[in-house]
This record gives sequence, C-alpha cells and structure tokens, in this order.
Amino acid sequence: MSDERNGDGDAAASAARKKKVEQLEALGRAGGVYIPPFKLARLQKQIEDKTSPEYQRQAWEALRKSINGLVNKANVSNVRALVEDLFRENLVRGRGIFTRALLRAQLASPGFTHIYAGLLSVVNSKLPEIGQLLLHRLVLQFRRAYKKNDKITSVAACKFIAHMVNQRIVSEILALQVATLLLDKPTEDSVEVAVQFVQECGQVLNEVCGEGLRAISDRLRSILQEGEVNQRTQYVIEEYFKNYRTKVEGKPTPFVDFPGVLEELDLVEEDDRITHELDLVEDTLDSQAMLNIFKEVSPAQYAAEEQKWSELSKELLGESSDSSSGGSSSSSDSEDSDFEEQKRQEQLEQQKIRDETEQDLVNLKRTVYLVFQSSAQFEEALTKLMKLNVKDGQEIEICTLLIDACAMERTFQTYFPLMAERLCKVQQKYAELFVKCMRDQYATVHRLETSKLRNTAKFFSHLMYTDAIPWSCLEFIQLTEQMTNSSSRIFIKVLFQDLSENMGIKKLNARLQEEPLQPFLIGLFPTDHPKNIRFAINFFTSIGLGGLTDRLRLVLQMQTEQMKQQAALEFKKAQEASSSSSSSSDSDSDSDSSSSSGSSSSSGSDSSSSSSGSSSGSSDSGSSSGGSSDSS
Repeated sequence: MSDERNGDGDAAASAARKKKVEQLEALGRAGGVYIPPFKLARLQKQIEDKTSPEYQRQAWEALRKSINGLVNKANVSNVRALVEDLFRENLVRGRGIFTRALLRAQLASPGFTHIYAGLLSVVNSKLPEIGQLLLHRLVLQFRRAYKKNDKITSVAACKFIAHMVNQRIVSEILALQVATLLLDKPTEDSVEVAVQFVQECGQVLNEVCGEGLRAISDRLRSILQEGEVNQRTQYVIEEYFKNYRTKVEGKPTPFVDFPGVLEELDLVEEDDRITHELDLVEDTLDSQAMLNIFKEVSPAQYAAEEQKWSELSKELLGESSDSSSGGSSSSSDSEDSDFEEQKRQEQLEQQKIRDETEQDLVNLKRTVYLVFQSSAQFEEALTKLMKLNVKDGQEIEICTLLIDACAMERTFQTYFPLMAERLCKVQQKYAELFVKCMRDQYATVHRLETSKLRNTAKFFSHLMYTDAIPWSCLEFIQLTEQMTNSSSRIFIKVLFQDLSENMGIKKLNARLQEEPLQPFLIGLFPTDHPKNIRFAINFFTSIGLGGLTDRLRLVLQMQTEQMKQQAALEFKKAQEASSSSSSSSDSDSDSDSSSSSGSSSSSGSDSSSSSSGSSSGSSDSGSSSGGSSDSS
C-alpha cells in the first residue's frame, strides 16, 4: 500500500518536473535552463507564428547574443565593419542591451574605451536616443561609484566620459563638472582620478575650453603647493604638469601622449555629430532599466515595429528597398522606390519640428562665448568661429556677443574689435550688421553704465579708423540740444576722441571734409540754424576737438553777416516806410489848410459884393428920391 502510494507520488513528481522543464524550455535561455542548439532549432521550427510571444522571446535572446558578440569583437581595425553589422540588428528594440553591453565591456576592459566611444559616436549620429540613454546610465554609474568610494568603477566611468567628450558625444561642460567635483574636497584617490580624467580629455578641452582647463590646472597647483595630499599623489600631480607643459616644434601642445581621437576612430563628419547637453547633478536622469528585460507586445505592434526597423535599417545602410533581377521589374521597382522616397521626404518636411525654445540659439551663444574665453589670440578665436556651423540669420548674434563681451571688460581690450575688424574684412555682411548694431547701441546708449559706454564707443571707433565699416554709419547722429542727452554726448565724445588719438586731428579733419561723406554728416555738423551750429561748435571745442569746426565757424559767420544784412535791410525798409507815411500825413495837413483859407476868402468877397450892392441900391434909391423931389 505504501509502495503504491510512493509510486503514485513519484509519478506525479516526475510529471510535474517534466511539465516545469517544458515550460522552461518554452521560455528559452532566460529561464535559466541550458537548451542544446539542436533542441533550440527544433523548438524554433515548431513555432509557425512569427509574432507569437514564444517567437518574440527567442528573437530577443538572439538579438542579445548578437549585440554582445559584436561589442566584444570591437577593435580599431574592424570598427567600420561592426557598425554595419550593428545596424542590421534591431537597435531600437535592443537599445537597452546595447548600452548595457558597452558599459560592461568598458568596465571589464578600460584600455578599449576609445574604441567603444568611437563605435558609440557612429551610432549616436544616426540614433541619438541611444547615445543619450548611455550617457544617463554612465552618469548614474559614476554617481553611485563616487558615493561608495569605488575607485575602480569611478576611474572606468571617468575614462568613458572623457572619451565621449573627445568624440563630441557630450559637451565639455560635463567634463568640467566632473573635474570640479573630484577636486572640491581633495583626497588621494579623488585627485588621482581627476588627474587621469583630465589627461584623457585634455587635448580637446584645451581646444574648446582653454579657460576651464587652466582653472583645473590652477586648482591642482594649489593642492600641490598647500600639501593637502601625500607624497605619492604629489608625484602624480607633478607628472600631470609635465604632460601639460609639453611642446611640439617649440609650440605649446598639452598632453601629446594622450591624443583625443585616433585617426582610425574619427568616423563621423563634423556636421553629422550630435552633442548632448547633460548636467552632472541633474535629477531627471533615468537609466530605463526595463529596457534590459524582455517584454512581449501584441502581434500587430511587433509586426509594425519589425517593418519600421527594416525600413530604417535599409536607409541607414544605404540599401534599396527591393531589388529584382528583371529589367522591367527593376525599373519599376526603382521608380516605386523613388516615389516612396519622395513621399517620405514630403512627410518629413510636413512633420518638421519648430523649436520655439530657441535651444539652438542658446547653444550657439554658449559655444561662441567659450571660443572667446578659450582663445589666447584673436586669430585663433576667428579660426574657431569660421569653423562653426552658423546658420543664415545668426550672424547678428556673433556681432552682438562681440560688442557685449567688449563692454563687459573693466578696461578696453583690443581683442574683440580686432576680431570684429577681421570678420568685416572677410565677409561684407558683417560690416552691414555692425553698422546696424551701432545704430541700435546709440539708440539705447542711455541704458549703459559709463564704463560699458566707453568700451562700446572705442569698439566702434576701432572699426571706423581701420575702415572695417563705412563712415556713413554717422548719419543717424543728430548733434543738437534737443536730439541728444548726456549719455549720447559722452558716446560721441569718446568716439571722436579715440578717432583723434589713433588718426590724428589733421587726418581726421581731412577725412570728415571729404565730399562723398557730406550727406551723411548733416546731423553731426548741422548748418540749418545758428543755434544748432553754436551748440555743435561749443561741443567739439569743449572736448578738445575745436579744429573740426572750422567749416562750421565759417558757416556761422556767413549766416551772421547775412542776418545782419537782412536786419539792416529790414530796418531801412522800416525807416522808408515810416518816412513815407509821415510825408503823406504832412501833405494831407497842407491841403486841409489851403482849402479852409479859400473858403474864408470867398465868403469875404461875397459879403463885400453884398455890401456894395446894398450901397448901390441905396444910392439908386437916393437918386430916385432926388428926382422925385426935383419933379415936385
């Protein structure tokens, strides 16, 4: 009875064990059970549905094995071939596997770090999300190692970061942050790791950010002088400065023994590089650990992803979509592929993303400012500027940055105007842009402090006396009491005083007397009104440049004489008018008196005639009376 019971128990246990083994075999190698290759091939043949979860798991395992094998085979001579093999694998689905394989291989073999960085630079130029994922994981790995004081992992992570900076996968800001963190509270291990890290990326840092490299070297020098570390670490720092001061053919070339990028690993063109901006203390970093684990998806989604990667892989490898042997079929296929390519381009143009955050502009300003600060001579800075990929319309930003950087200096430095002068003489559009900037600066000059105002005026003075910009730029200056304020008058004063110092008063005066310039100097030397002329003369005389106003003085003298003559003429006319009016009044009075005397004489004659008449009448009456008496 007990034997039967034991037999039944053994049979049930063996059946359960067999069932478990079958389940594990169905899971594949991820289940933890070794499956011989012949048995695995038989299992794959049994799967007819190419989108089932079992097939997805087997494809995942095959992808993992392939990617790990390709990464482990990488060396300097076969990187180009490995890149093509990698692009035939589904790197979108296996991006977690690829980044984990790179990190593990680099940690196991730090001597091959430059090879892995070169391999990643090619993949990052085509699939930048993979480069960003590896950066996030690498920074998080360095943080954990730094907190745990894990020197081996820290050295490996710093070396990988350094070579990623060399390949321009990540900006130099991350390298400066790592070096600053390691040297903030120096210990023997942190200083040693920092020295190794800076040596690996020192050549590239010297090119793109010389000021940052000098700051790190100054910090190491202070640590060495203050004796904060032991004797062995001091020897390490001294060896660093020995490499930092190396020269080639008499020219300082730091870190000759630590080349940034080998010629065989420089696989990406400068325009195709994609550089990520990453902060060491950023809280949003995500390792996306779930990408390392298999996750089944719906059959429709799996088929769509496979089709999408197939098209992307052919595009990356430059292969045609479908190739056939027949002549007519090949021509039709090529036409179809051209049509599909045209359609894809149209879709890409329609889906073009507009960056409203102006991140490209911010990156350009940062790069240009770093070029200014990292260059010892203006020729070096100009060479770096000409190599930048400046888009059309962004040249005005370079002009503005040059003016602002010059204005921010405590004293005037010819470094920036010399660079601006060379830019104007190399490309004419920069001269036009600087004229526009001068007009804008003059319009807002009241916002500047006195030191910035002086530096800005001397900046444009340099461009003028070197003929980098035309002197017609003075046409917007109106030198009158109403059109100027204290700031604008200081700007004009510093501008012309600097011109006089560099050209001489005679040469400056001769230049201002040239006939082609006269239409543009009407506002600066006004001749419209004596008040404005006197203001301009007094202004230039007060700043010690009265010799520039000889022509204005003649104009003022002529206008004064004309005004005197006009006033005398007007006074004469007024006198003539007053005399004519007085004579007319006198004649009127004479005529009135003569008329009154005539009337009085006529009245007298009338009275005398009347009296004589009356007397004759009386005589007549007397004679008549006498006759009557006689007759009686």
